Amino acid sequence: MSRAVDLTNPIFTDLEAARAHFEAIRWPSGPYCPFCGVTDRVAALGGVSMGPGWYHCKDCRKKFTAAVGTIYERSHIPMTKWLLATHLMCSSKKGMSAHQLGRMLGLPYKTAWFMAHRIREGMRELNPAPIGGSGKTVEADETYVGGKEKNKHRIKRNADHIGGVGKEMVFSLVERGGKVQSLHLPSVSAKTLKPILDQQITDAAKTKLMTDGEGQYRLVAPMFASHEVVNHGIGEYVRGEAHTNTIEGYFSILKRGVMGTYHHVSQQHLKRYLGEFDFRYNERSKLNVDDVSRATKAVRGVVGKRLTYKQPHSREA
Repeated sequence: MSRAVDLTNPIFTDLEAARAHFEAIRWPSGPYCPFCGVTDRVAALGGVSMGPGWYHCKDCRKKFTAAVGTIYERSHIPMTKWLLATHLMCSSKKGMSAHQLGRMLGLPYKTAWFMAHRIREGMRELNPAPIGGSGKTVEADETYVGGKEKNKHRIKRNADHIGGVGKEMVFSLVERGGKVQSLHLPSVSAKTLKPILDQQITDAAKTKLMTDGEGQYRLVAPMFASHEVVNHGIGEYVRGEAHTNTIEGYFSILKRGVMGTYHHVSQQHLKRYLGEFDFRYNERSKLNVDDVSRATKAVRGVVGKRLTYKQPHSREA
């Protein structure tokens, strides 16, 4: 039976329960030193002045908590609120705005905004496993997000950008019955696609590719076992097994989230929003992942992704 988030769980209200919950996720086999990696020479520190959750490594002689080396390190926000925010974002199919998150957590907008970007960073897979392979079918397509409605049909073409005026290009690959991988790209051409396909698709020579009629896909088609095209320009959307309905379904969720929940997604943060929507799609109920398991994986993903306050505001972050 699928487990939904229980908002009465003590991990959302009791600091000690929240700390123990996070430690169990980060250290399923017991605590280890985040500085030197030692496991058998780590001891809990007692004493009222230190507070609970502190450990000491007898090898490197450093003190630490489970939050060291994660997005929670040095945060003044209680762990209870971090866990609740993560569960809310993981169980909201089209995302949750920072304004809504702030209202539910009782936090200022700027704090909720920064928390949301940190949580998205925990969701984002830096080195996703390749998709496709023998007998698999992969759909490829691109879409545009952002920009003003009046520029919907205006196209700008130059060396750096091809697409709608004021819009950003998103290129996605989705394996039917499997996972999606999305990238924020300046343009989509055969030259930019080939290295991406080499990296993102395993054994392309045994993978079936499904696309629309854009010319760049015809140029990379020889990499694949077969290439089927549907011509949207003449109203063709399905021809036997040839269609891009799976990826169009993913784009519909992404765009409803951007337009209905976030309203505006900046260029420098688009990769984090894509990581969020990819994560929820890849950890969905059809792949036997429930809300609790999804949130647990998101919490596990914060390790090794510490962000300073300035990083989410920079274009390079």
